[in-house]
Amino acid sequence: MNILIVGSGAREHAIAKAVNRSTAKKTLYCLGTNQNPGLQSLCFDLQTIDINNNKTISDYAVKNKINLAIIGPENPLANGVSDSLMSLGVKVVGPTKDLAKIESSKSFARKLFQQTMPDVNPKHSVFESMNGVQRFLQELGSDFVIKYDGLAGGKGVKVSGDHLHSHQEALEYCDQLIKKGGSFIIEEKLIGEEFSLMSFCDGVSLKHMPAVQDHKRAFDGDLGPNTGGMGTYSDANHSLPFLTNGEIKEAQKINETAAAALKEKSGVGYKGVLYGGFMATSTGVKLIEYNARLGDPEAMNVLTLLDTDFIDICLGITDGVLNNKKISFLKKASVCKYAVPNGYPNKPIKEKEISTEKIKNKDGLHFASVNIKENKLMLAGSRAVAVVATASTIAAAEAVAEKEICNIAGPLFHRKDIGTTALVEKKVNHMKEIR
Repeated sequence: MNILIVGSGAREHAIAKAVNRSTAKKTLYCLGTNQNPGLQSLCFDLQTIDINNNKTISDYAVKNKINLAIIGPENPLANGVSDSLMSLGVKVVGPTKDLAKIESSKSFARKLFQQTMPDVNPKHSVFESMNGVQRFLQELGSDFVIKYDGLAGGKGVKVSGDHLHSHQEALEYCDQLIKKGGSFIIEEKLIGEEFSLMSFCDGVSLKHMPAVQDHKRAFDGDLGPNTGGMGTYSDANHSLPFLTNGEIKEAQKINETAAAALKEKSGVGYKGVLYGGFMATSTGVKLIEYNARLGDPEAMNVLTLLDTDFIDICLGITDGVLNNKKISFLKKASVCKYAVPNGYPNKPIKEKEISTEKIKNKDGLHFASVNIKENKLMLAGSRAVAVVATASTIAAAEAVAEKEICNIAGPLFHRKDIGTTALVEKKVNHMKEIR
């Protein structure tokens, strides 16, 4: 099989590693935005292109007789790359443009659940102008969230008390979004603990992955601006220490409802990864948002733990036979931490050299926004390198991940607290309080 990966970050490096572990005979190709050395080492060919140009991708797929394409990032999905490739007879792990709206339009996702499971939606309202904004903010009081209604690389959300400290600041942010030509959603601020639950989906059947907790804030203690994700952890029982079995089942049911609702609405089955971002609250699991692909960093956790042939899963998705597949994950905890350039996310430095030579476990190393120039590993402007460690407990995995990430040299920083016993206990105690 000739297999194409679209995207060239750490998530796509993890996808390539999972593909490479498969016993199937395959040749791996990649189209991305940077010369990721991890992907270079695993792929027969890696080209840097505009990954939002469907024609360029389609022409490449024809030229290289691609049988199967796996789409990593959200933007190509929102642009309809799956539709273009499917029209050529290529099997694609990634939903069509219409179905990818579950991520590319937050208002689309809210409306879908308002019709199917309204209880999982927070109180919210969609705005295309400033009309009614002040009134709705007054209705919500001091606890609100403002979300740009489109793709913003995980950075389009402003939360009261953290990023916005008054209704006046909120109105100014809304005005900025309107001036950019964007609509937005204002929602009640949910109180609880966030978690991600991703499911493989073949259009009808779903197979759920272990739950993962992502950390969006840039700095220790969940402080600072939102990022694409600074790191993640999962537990050996595939739940999280602060979740109940009932809450895991609720999240799984929401994903199943989303898949069924999308099929009913469009007449086409969702084929790819459905990624629900959830909040465990005192009144049950609420939906924060949906993503239409593997999460980054979550992909590094789940694909490292995956104990089933990944190509077999991909073909189960594209051929609609996922229900016949037994998918299993190692019963281990995992911790992923990102090293990011100084200044990230607002003003990340670029074109500075870093080194991963002292990393002991190369299997746990995932390259992201870096390039090789004159045999030097150079920063390319976003999250640079992720390390993943697995062990019998979260604490043991964190100790290894922390030691490893400190072995990366260069003008970088990372969150030291992700997966630590202190942080996990804080989350557990928080849920005990609100329950």
